[in-house]
Amino acid sequence: MILYPAIDIRGGQAVRLLRGDYAQETVYDADPVDAARRWVREGAEWLHVVDLDGARAGTAANRHHIERIARSVDVPVQTGGGLRDAYSVEAALAAGAERVVIGTAALRDPDFLDRMLERHGERIVVGVDARAGRAAIEGWTETSDEPAAELLASLARRGVRRMVFTPIEVDGTMTGPPLNQLEAVARDLDAELIYSGGVGSLEHLEQLAAKAPPAVGGVIVGRALYEGRFTVAEAKAALG
Repeated sequence: MILYPAIDIRGGQAVRLLRGDYAQETVYDADPVDAARRWVREGAEWLHVVDLDGARAGTAANRHHIERIARSVDVPVQTGGGLRDAYSVEAALAAGAERVVIGTAALRDPDFLDRMLERHGERIVVGVDARAGRAAIEGWTETSDEPAAELLASLARRGVRRMVFTPIEVDGTMTGPPLNQLEAVARDLDAELIYSGGVGSLEHLEQLAAKAPPAVGGVIVGRALYEGRFTVAEAKAALG
């Protein structure tokens, strides 16, 4: 299981939100490149970078920071936030991202998703965020009527090979991942799932490694790393 240290960018800074609430923000690094270099020094093999301004506004706002990160480290970068048209997706890839995460646009415009999958294949990842078990969109500000588990299954049938799943209720809380919910959405999933949300200890990572369904191939960790609950190296060891 691969560890993806998270770098969420808002206002040019590396921050974390609590339960997806933009009013509950903690700033950790004035320059997100500092965070990227720190995680790589500690052994990160991937980075997960989110443009929070872009996710909320619907258009990429921090592409130059993503490009700076990609140029500053020698590991691949996965990025999302505000990627809702072909130009934004291709610009993110041109900026140095290895993979791009499409969220709202993939759910609202299946034809757009199909075009991106045809053009970029497995470099396209779909992000599914859930509140109370239902998919959330528009930078977590709106909740749809579609159960997250059904949405993930339908995306796999459309040809999506990799997805990021975040239960918003636990994101940033460090209270632990909801293993029952993860089991429900990933048990029969015919694609790779990268889990995000609530990890606060090495025990949580060990639980994921031991109990998560086989489809879960990675975990995104943010606040716990920033607050020194454990190092990247310790996290990788806990994940086996």
